Amino acid sequence: MKTTIPPTKSLVMFGLLLASVFIGSMTATALQIGEKAPEFTLSSTTGEKISLNQFKGKKHVLVQFYSMDFNPT
Repeated sequence: MKTTIPPTKSLVMFGLLLASVFIGSMTATALQIGEKAPEFTLSSTTGEKISLNQFKGKKHVLVQFYSMDFNPT
């Protein structure tokens, strides 16, 4: 059996998606080459807090973000 989404529900979902794209683009800005990254603290995969400041003075620091990896749901 084929299920369809009512047009009004589709429009609302599209509006929410569009709004989230615009809001996200207003709050996130890319750094330019040579620009310092802002200080932040995040939880590691083991639960400990790690801040960018811990790596001050190191030659290279790679920060990589995953949105859905290892997500049980």
